[in-house]
Amino acid sequence: MTFRPANDRATPDDVVRVTLADGVVEGVERNGVRCFYSIPYAAPLTDERRFREPQPVEPWEGVRDATRPGPCPPQILPPSPPNIDLSAVSVPQLPDGPDYLTLNVFSAADRQAKRPVMLYIYGGGFVGGSKDVPAFDGVPLARDGVVCVVINYRVGIEGFLPLPGVPTNLGLRDMVAALQWTRDNIALFGGDPGNVTLFGHSGGACCIAVLLHSPLAKGLFHRAICHSGHGVVTRDRATMQKLVRRLARRLKVPATREGFLGVPRDRLLGAQSWVLKPSLLFDMRDRSGRDPSFGLTRFMPVHGDDVLPLETMEALRRGVGAEIDLLIGSTAQEVNAFFLLGNFFEKVRRWQAVLLVHKAMPRARAALRAYGLGRPGTKTGAVLMPALNDLMFRWMARRTAELHAGQAHVFEFEWRSPALGGKVGAAHGVDLPFVFGTVEMASGPDAMLGPNPPVELSDQLRTMWTGFARDGILPWPAYDTETRMVFACAAMSAAHEPVMPAAMFLP
Repeated sequence: MTFRPANDRATPDDVVRVTLADGVVEGVERNGVRCFYSIPYAAPLTDERRFREPQPVEPWEGVRDATRPGPCPPQILPPSPPNIDLSAVSVPQLPDGPDYLTLNVFSAADRQAKRPVMLYIYGGGFVGGSKDVPAFDGVPLARDGVVCVVINYRVGIEGFLPLPGVPTNLGLRDMVAALQWTRDNIALFGGDPGNVTLFGHSGGACCIAVLLHSPLAKGLFHRAICHSGHGVVTRDRATMQKLVRRLARRLKVPATREGFLGVPRDRLLGAQSWVLKPSLLFDMRDRSGRDPSFGLTRFMPVHGDDVLPLETMEALRRGVGAEIDLLIGSTAQEVNAFFLLGNFFEKVRRWQAVLLVHKAMPRARAALRAYGLGRPGTKTGAVLMPALNDLMFRWMARRTAELHAGQAHVFEFEWRSPALGGKVGAAHGVDLPFVFGTVEMASGPDAMLGPNPPVELSDQLRTMWTGFARDGILPWPAYDTETRMVFACAAMSAAHEPVMPAAMFLP
């Protein structure tokens, strides 16, 4: 990280400074927006701080350079798939370093005070992600009248592995620390600490959904937007200890902080990649026979601690978090994203489909039959795809809204990308550039959104989402068990949605 003397005035006109309690940060003005990158909200994760709760920021002398991205959480970047450009939504190559508990702030340069705040939490299956993904540029949202904050947090072994003697849910604790920083500092950037909306995608949306009922996050945010994620993604400690023991055996170390701290980070990441392999025969189902991740990840938050005292469904039934306005939804074809390569749905056999679902939930065969498995003339893939969409994403978003004691609205993003001959469709993550207003970044002949995605859809969504952040108002009725109104984003209309077959087989 670069520092300069505070009285150094040799700065260009587009450089801007803000004086925080911890020191001066220097950002850059871009397109009428003040942009600050990698401001610390907690101390660097040097060895003595790893596997510990986030510690207070270390004050600095001089000026901290906040004009460029800094390190991201340790992770192994997946290979880029052939024939499609996903760079706009992929984690960029960034320098390594312990100082990655940081955030980006985007605020309009007009210095208007008390603007609503939208704080974004990225997804990545609890094992990856970065605040500096290109599509997460907060400039368009800031120009729409909000202060946009995008945060890093710990992932994988260092963020979501409940080692004995180590505080649980360190990734969630990082998010709480970022929210506390926002409460204490965002007014200096023109934001209103009394009007904070969390928004996130996939694993990030799941984290938001569980923070709704966390006593540690109470009062730190006021609205929540969950894209392709819900709160029924926690495990009990006993189930997660299976993962702890498996990794300790792989690394040949004691299942303790000291044991894991003595392993070089590259070996930790190697073991993490190994345990995530779909081919690994490793049963992560709980006592009820469920794996809420459907095999997509081994890592996720645990319930039964000071961060999440209650399992999500129990917290919802008790009305915890009723003071939070909730906007939750999914894309129409979520699972397309996980099967872009090959022709899985064309080739899958009936026994494979049953086994895939059985690894995640009881009554797998009955659930697939409810979607048409075994009907004459029905292909297995044509049954499995909508079943997985509903079982993994769509129904649980509706179920969360149904049980939420406060105001809840439901949306579905149904615009279909023509990329890869239509294989992308309304896949997991296709909606993100539309929400951020970064559609152009993901556009092109080989890009995720294809050559000509509708920019006007992005404008309309941002208008609604920032309006929700401002006052909680949306142009369609709240969700309830009688009307079940769901807003279709591309059609810009809301309609009643019948209960899905998945409802009979999920909590």
